[in-house]
Amino acid sequence: MKSKFTKEVVDDLADKLLIGLTEEENKMVLDEFDIIDQNIDMINQIPNINEVEPMTHCLDDFEYELREDVIEESISIDELLQNCDVYTDREIEVPTVVD
Repeated sequence: MKSKFTKEVVDDLADKLLIGLTEEENKMVLDEFDIIDQNIDMINQIPNINEVEPMTHCLDDFEYELREDVIEESISIDELLQNCDVYTDREIEVPTVVD
């Protein structure tokens, strides 16, 4: 089976995510996709896999109970801003993550 992932596809996706990849990183991603494809192929070979009902949770008896929304007093904004190095009015300056 030929993988649907190619060097060009991985490079294109990396560019869209703004994470340039080196040749070595691209090869590593392609190798990982090959392993994932192999595992999916193995799962698809399980007899009657199409008849298995999808699960929403790993435990069959999973139940949840929503709690009531309770309004509680919280820390004032002025107190919170005391923990910040740089702020103007109520806006906090944070380091640049993406140029």
